[in-house]
Amino acid sequence: MTAKVLVLAAVVAATLARPEPPTGYHKPSYGAPAYPDTPPQYNSQYAVRDDYSGNDFGHQESRDGYDTKGTYYVQLPDGRQQKVTYGVSGDSGYVPVVSYEGEAKYPAYQPAPAYKPASAYKPTPAYKPAPSYTPAPAYA
Repeated sequence: MTAKVLVLAAVVAATLARPEPPTGYHKPSYGAPAYPDTPPQYNSQYAVRDDYSGNDFGHQESRDGYDTKGTYYVQLPDGRQQKVTYGVSGDSGYVPVVSYEGEAKYPAYQPAPAYKPASAYKPTPAYKPAPSYTPAPAYA
């Protein structure tokens, strides 16, 4: 009987210790927010050109509703520029057109000079200590 009274007392104490929400508190609703049905529309682009590294590439895309058009390009190692123009209209899927500008250049093969490693051996210098004599102090 005593155990039942203790359990009941613990439940009552826990219930009384529970924090109450502040006054004016309203429980948030978890329904899905309503968004108006507006067709997407945007235009974006970027370009990178770095003469030091030879990087030259970019992308441009615009969309109005379900029609998307764009172009991207990259400078190839052989000197040509590869350009892809694409479009997407509704459910037609991605339709690319690939083109190349410029003429491929392949420089003549130049073999690397023969590798001649530098000698890692360096003889230790010969140490020849010079004698030094310090006269003893004179005592009177």
